[in-house]
Amino acid sequence: MKLASYNIRKAVGRDRRRDPGRVIEVIISLGADIVVLQEADRRLGPRPAALPARMIAEHTDLIPAPLAVNDVSLGWHGNAVLVRRGLAVTDVARFELPSLEPRGAVSVEIEGRFRVTGAHLALMRRYRHQQLRELHRVLKPHDLPMVVTGDFNEWSLRRGMEELSRGFHLHAPGASYPTMRPVAHLDRFALSHDLELTRSGVLASEIARMASDHLPVWAEVSVSDAGAAALPQAAEPAPLGRG
Repeated sequence: MKLASYNIRKAVGRDRRRDPGRVIEVIISLGADIVVLQEADRRLGPRPAALPARMIAEHTDLIPAPLAVNDVSLGWHGNAVLVRRGLAVTDVARFELPSLEPRGAVSVEIEGRFRVTGAHLALMRRYRHQQLRELHRVLKPHDLPMVVTGDFNEWSLRRGMEELSRGFHLHAPGASYPTMRPVAHLDRFALSHDLELTRSGVLASEIARMASDHLPVWAEVSVSDAGAAALPQAAEPAPLGRG
């Protein structure tokens, strides 16, 4: 199964234009079965979607998981999960995360056999530590194969993720921020110990470099021999879009 994580910056590109069409093109080119988004909704008022669900339905083979708590947002606290058509979403959860500003995480169960959790962590490390402890606490009872992914906002590859490393293998596919000259590995994956990473990367196409201030990261995962029947069959990838 191929997963991707992408901070779309409310669909505002490097040229400061809000262009959800560019974001859609990048998402299509990823060819992922599950795409976890950050900053998918605007921050003010009722938090309307920056990436309209209508555009997703018309141009991709992905469906937003039912995470929004109103009729205008795509996700919750800006976190959204798009799932390949044909993969059943059997459960969703939302977790408040401690911080000076409102933060949260979302979790989606796929066909009762696999769970993906998305988060956008705080800018300050001391709050990220609190948030990771809370994520570890709320996710610990789940015994399914699991991936936690998102914009972790951690610049160091050696420190800052200790709380999550107790139950997960941590992986940074590559430098993803800022798009013009990527130097920081902010966007990462954490895999439960019954999952194996087979391939990963950063999509650094021309359009991806323009569409947001983050490049999307992706990972292909499989279940280890001990739980090989658990992971849903990955769908055939969608045709690649421009870029």
